[in-house]
Amino acid sequence: MKRSRLIAATAVAASLALVATGCAATGGDEGSSDEPVTITFWGSYGNGGNSAQQDVLNDTLIPAFEAEHPNITVQYVDVPYDDLLQKLTTSAAGDELPDLVRADLGWVPKFADLGVLVPLSQAMPDFQELADATFPGVLSTNLWKGDYYGLPLDTNTRVLITSQAALDAAGLDAPPATFADLEKAAGTLEGTGISLFADGGLGAWNISPWIWSGGGAITDDDMTTASGYLDGAKTVATVQMLVDLYQAGQISTGITGNAGATSTAEGLPGNNYATIFDGPWMNGIWADQFPDFQPIYAPIPAGDGGSVSVVGGEDIVLTASSKHQEAAMEFIRFTQTEQFQMALVPTGQLTVIKDFGDEQVATVPYLKVFTDQLATAKARLAIPQGSEVDTILNEELVPAFEGTVTVKEALGNAAKRIDELLAEQ
Repeated sequence: MKRSRLIAATAVAASLALVATGCAATGGDEGSSDEPVTITFWGSYGNGGNSAQQDVLNDTLIPAFEAEHPNITVQYVDVPYDDLLQKLTTSAAGDELPDLVRADLGWVPKFADLGVLVPLSQAMPDFQELADATFPGVLSTNLWKGDYYGLPLDTNTRVLITSQAALDAAGLDAPPATFADLEKAAGTLEGTGISLFADGGLGAWNISPWIWSGGGAITDDDMTTASGYLDGAKTVATVQMLVDLYQAGQISTGITGNAGATSTAEGLPGNNYATIFDGPWMNGIWADQFPDFQPIYAPIPAGDGGSVSVVGGEDIVLTASSKHQEAAMEFIRFTQTEQFQMALVPTGQLTVIKDFGDEQVATVPYLKVFTDQLATAKARLAIPQGSEVDTILNEELVPAFEGTVTVKEALGNAAKRIDELLAEQ
């Protein structure tokens, strides 16, 4: 038995026992009883040295929750993002997890598979009502083997970003709305020294919007096979379009990992690139580094599949180690409220609740394109080996972009390798 599976088996047994004893001890009414309890909550709100989100959580939101629930104290522990996954993994093996975790959406299936999370769709009587209020693509990141192990906490997505200078150089009155518009713009940009598009890799975060918008897919809907989907005709055609643009010099070499390529953050305001795909956080970066730059946000260009982007963000999950599960679920409910969601919007978080979209845009107008894009945005493969999928896509697609294998061969090889991962589920 592999070490990871051995740890998983041990964790499953331990967590099932803890769930049983924990639920029996609380009697299911901690959140409404008068007995004081303290719940612990781990996350990375202060990641990158930006304290705005953590300040709102600690100074406004947690005190508001505690005022409404005087018997519940919330102890928040901020862990740098780069350290949090390892800390969670080590703590899961030692049965030392907190009550609640703000988990990167790619981590939920990993820890659900280890058996250290409580399936909220079973534990919370009002789960479906809460789930129905969220964007579907974000909610789906919590699904693992038929159960939902968390609820969306905050989200983001990628859209097309350009500039007026780039549009002028390409002879466009508006950002390219379709694949055909992009290809036409590439021809116009020849000889200007401006590349049509730039990105920083070929993982699922990067390539999925292209594949989905082109009408293709990475796997079937049930995530049982990639063969016939990742190497299907529509996916091949979309990736071939990108390869042709790359080989024509219209896509930056940064997409294949060239460390010497100008970054997208510098290349768009520097007029090296006409378009990039990126998220709402770029506004703050450019405001500091390029205060005169005015980004123009637009939907992902549409192909046969429409305009479809990829969701990012974090989910909130309840660990099976928690001895205060009812109290912890009360805090989960609080995170889905207008008070919680809207307080974090000015700090760069996008709400996960559909009905708050208009208020979000009224608060931060440039978020309209991102809010609209979330309506069709999808999640990357919600499997424990999500990072391995990124590795496979990069390893197999780079040779296709460099012209040493055909696109069909590259995608076929990637599909076979992803099939092997899916067979392990």
